[in-house]
Amino acid sequence: MRAVHVAIVGAGPSGFFAAGSLLKHTDFDVHVDMLEMLPTPWGLVRSGVAPDHPKIKSVSAVFEKTAAHPRFRFFGNIEVGAKITAEELASRYDAVIYAVGAQSDKPLGIPGDQLSGCIAAVDVVGWYNANPTYQKVSVDLSGERAVVVGNGNVALDVARILGMDPESLHTTDIADRALDSLDHNAIREVVIIGRRGPLQATFTPLELREMGDLPGVDVVVDPEDLADITDEQLAAAPKPTRTNIETLRKFSERPHTEGHRRVVFRFRTSPIELHSDSAGAGVVESITVGRNKLVEEDGYVVAHDTGERQTLPTHLVVRAIGYRGSRYPDCRSTPGAG
Repeated sequence: MRAVHVAIVGAGPSGFFAAGSLLKHTDFDVHVDMLEMLPTPWGLVRSGVAPDHPKIKSVSAVFEKTAAHPRFRFFGNIEVGAKITAEELASRYDAVIYAVGAQSDKPLGIPGDQLSGCIAAVDVVGWYNANPTYQKVSVDLSGERAVVVGNGNVALDVARILGMDPESLHTTDIADRALDSLDHNAIREVVIIGRRGPLQATFTPLELREMGDLPGVDVVVDPEDLADITDEQLAAAPKPTRTNIETLRKFSERPHTEGHRRVVFRFRTSPIELHSDSAGAGVVESITVGRNKLVEEDGYVVAHDTGERQTLPTHLVVRAIGYRGSRYPDCRSTPGAG
């Protein structure tokens, strides 16, 4: 049987699933070498899953079986483009698979988004998960309000970690320095803003329900954001979306408790501008947001600015609006993809 040697760049879930599939191949004797820029494998399973979600991390047991295969080898601390070029890899292997994920965040693209205190969700996640790439990241928790821009699971993860009682994190594998900062967390309100409505939010029902189970935290939803959702729209929506709307309606009816921290959902809201502190030190002091109306165009719901504005004091703005792939040296890439 002919031997086929394959290199996989990236030791995250996609890389390991690819390796597992190749090693099961019966037509060829496949040998897999996996190269990872970090010293440890598992990718986002290790460094992307929130520390209070240990069950999700258990998928690494599947990867461990692949890693134990006699025709599999792992090489950590190998950065393609630095220690070895793509051209060299191509010359040494029959095939090279790049499973490097989307490592760069999308910018807000508004005035002030380069100010200190405006930080990417990937930085915050790396900070609390002890990813060595983000060991120098500092998250300012000294203000009473944080604003998270985005309506996906990453946005909810960040909001939950910032808003929850840090005592419950002491039994997790959260990074020590992040836990120390969270133990002195001054944030009393986390505002989650999304440019479109609840029907277009991409967070999953489990993540949303979990937000409502946090001890000492009130989840605030404006009933007006749910009032114009019709029965026809709900009937046409996927089941997870219908479940989300049901959960959000329950949140909107809950009484609020004095002294509790708050997680506030603000739908149909876009960031307009970040403002610097009065001392001119280049630090975020507030964010101006705009109210949107939703319009269907060519079968797609888009947000249109109504011109209505509100400014919220905050020292921390986290952008969680998606990721982009990074171009690898000597590799072809599609501009704008990711």
